Amino acid sequence: MDKEGECCSTHLIEGDGTFNAVGLDNFIKQVKLGECGLSYAVVAIMGPQSSGKSTLLNHLFHTNFREMDAFRGRSQTTKGIWIARCAGIEPCTIVMDLEGTDGRERGEDDTAFEKQSALFALAVSDIVLINMWCHDIGREQAANKPLLKTVFQVMLRLFSPRKTTLMFVIRDKTRTPLENLEPVLREDIQKIWDSVPKPEAHKDTPLSEFFNVQVVALSSYEEKEEQFKEQVASLRQKFFQSVTPGGLAGDRRGVVPASGFSFSAQQIWKVIKENKDLDLPAHKVMVATVRCEEIANEKYSSFVSNEDWLELEEAVQSHLVPGFGKKLSSLLSKSLSSYDEEATYFEDSVRSAKKRQLEDKLLQLVQPAYQLMLEHIRSETSNHFKNALTDALSGGQGFAVAARDCTTKFMSLFDEQCQDAVIKQASWDSTKVRDDFSRDLDSHIAQVRTAKLSEHTALYESKVREALHGPVEALLEGANDDTWPAIRKLFYRETESAVSEFSFTLCGFEMDEQEKEDMISKLKNFARGLVEGKTREEAAKVLYHMKERFTSIFNHDNDSMPRVWTGKEDIRTITKTARSSSLKLLSVLAAIRLDEETDAIGNTLILTLVDSKKDTTAADPLASSTWEEVPSAKTLITPVQCKALWAQFQRETEYTITQAIASQEANKRNNNWLPPPWAIAAMVILGFNEFMTLLRNPLWLLFIFASYLLLKALWVQLDISGEFRNGALPGILSLSTKFIPTVTNLLRKLAEEGQTPVNTDATRNNSNSSRITQGNNSGLSSTASSDVTMGNEREYTSPQK
Repeated sequence: MDKEGECCSTHLIEGDGTFNAVGLDNFIKQVKLGECGLSYAVVAIMGPQSSGKSTLLNHLFHTNFREMDAFRGRSQTTKGIWIARCAGIEPCTIVMDLEGTDGRERGEDDTAFEKQSALFALAVSDIVLINMWCHDIGREQAANKPLLKTVFQVMLRLFSPRKTTLMFVIRDKTRTPLENLEPVLREDIQKIWDSVPKPEAHKDTPLSEFFNVQVVALSSYEEKEEQFKEQVASLRQKFFQSVTPGGLAGDRRGVVPASGFSFSAQQIWKVIKENKDLDLPAHKVMVATVRCEEIANEKYSSFVSNEDWLELEEAVQSHLVPGFGKKLSSLLSKSLSSYDEEATYFEDSVRSAKKRQLEDKLLQLVQPAYQLMLEHIRSETSNHFKNALTDALSGGQGFAVAARDCTTKFMSLFDEQCQDAVIKQASWDSTKVRDDFSRDLDSHIAQVRTAKLSEHTALYESKVREALHGPVEALLEGANDDTWPAIRKLFYRETESAVSEFSFTLCGFEMDEQEKEDMISKLKNFARGLVEGKTREEAAKVLYHMKERFTSIFNHDNDSMPRVWTGKEDIRTITKTARSSSLKLLSVLAAIRLDEETDAIGNTLILTLVDSKKDTTAADPLASSTWEEVPSAKTLITPVQCKALWAQFQRETEYTITQAIASQEANKRNNNWLPPPWAIAAMVILGFNEFMTLLRNPLWLLFIFASYLLLKALWVQLDISGEFRNGALPGILSLSTKFIPTVTNLLRKLAEEGQTPVNTDATRNNSNSSRITQGNNSGLSSTASSDVTMGNEREYTSPQK
């Protein structure tokens, strides 16, 4: 790198006082001053115009400031203030070349800029070189006296001045030894210090409190160039490690960190231009405030755009992120550490305050993600809890034990996951979320408990319904004197069985006795309500059941066989029995008798409706709306309703009785086929001659007998009674189509039987086979005909319909 590129000289302040902020920022970036922290030094040089300041700096620090061309005359070379980096010196050293004092270009009265530039140099520099001619030492009106006076005056304008090293560089020294020149110079300096008006606070403050004075002498550059260069090279060595203890600026105070140098310099110049007294501690705080805030903003912006943070934030939007707290704490720690690294040299109180602000902003930024993480933990842990509770209950574990174990387990898991999500930099309390999670578990447990209790209740109600509904219905349908005792026995047996099992099931819920008793009581009431409801349902159909029972008993005998009304049955007795049984059904359904209480409903109904005697003076027991000894709540059919139902029952069953009586009469008529006795006597008397004729001629008997057999066979073969069963006209039509084929077939069989020998088994067998074959053939012409068996086993059978 060439010399010019390395020193990066820049015009810092124009001759008219304009501060080149952009140029300074570029300069700081080029020389990487912002990375130096407190390890940097600022050197400024003052002196009369054309006193060789730029030349000295170029040789001493290898800079490239513009030097005066002696061949063109002596004139102003440096205007304003220039800044450059000292090449090859560590730590980083910045040198400022100030415009010379006492120049003819500004004139005698324009000294404002001189004072402003001097104050600026003293405020920002650690080392100030005062360039002066050797032959001016000891002169009262020498050009350096006004300069020194200006330096001391502006120094006192600093409320709390820095400890600055003043290095007097004596140029073009003569043969007079430096040991002799230095005391004179120091004496002159002290006189100037003493003569400068001071504020009350610094009236007795010695010069050493403000300045560390050093004196060096250099030979003439024009006359003894080589010697000048050697002395400059020796002086250059003093600027190496100048800020370390014992260095030229080793005891400096109130240093602005390098990253804040640009802003500090701008603000100092602004205050100086406004002609205000500088308050360096306040200025230091102000610089620290601005720079720390800038650094904090940079770190905040950097964190916001950090890819790791963006990925973490996006991930936590959809699911639980393992190690969330550790990852986020690491990102925050890196951001805060980076802030500490850049702001470490600024004022402690300001740095700490801005760090707290940065931390608060970062925590405020990440808090929604943290809260979302807690919600994920709450949601997922709650889901796992629900599944675990369901599995535990499915495995047969008691509800209370399962709920307690799962609650303990998942509360611990929730606490562990919340601890995993904790951000070290934050002191956020997750108690509220934990309480919400606990309430979620309690709510779910309550819901599951209610559902399980309802499920068990429904299960045992179903068992009770299954055990009671059908049997009670059957017992009521077969109502008799033992119906209600049987129902009570069934009711108590099944209810106690269900209650015992239900009570054992409820033990797993560890509920209090009162709640348990209430649920058992509800089950008992359900069973009672089921029986009562079924009884009410059957009572509503009592008339139907009475008619069904009457019909069943009236139309069937004791063996449950259908009755055939032959005329021998006692219809009156049967009717009374059937009606008594139906009345028993009415008495059973008239009231609910689950409790062992006696009543006289059955006797009252029998005495009033069955065994009643016509007594108009006696009071009617059924002329009432209540039964004695039976509460109205248990009454299903009132006495008045019973009387009305019985009357309707009798009316609707009279037809059945009438039909039975008519059937008896018809059977009697059908079974009496013989004529009356007088008709038989008349037939005997009137037919005596014909009877005697038959006795005298046996062939007529044979003919009559043969005709009888033939007609009997035709009767059987044609199934005349069966044909006329469907009516006279259909029977006649059917017989007309079958008569001739049947007669023909019968005669043919008789002829065949007469021709076939019957004395051998073989012949009989053949004849039987032939008869069967012929019978089958004859079936083609008449479906109503059947085989006629001949020989010893001959009989006539009617065809099967």
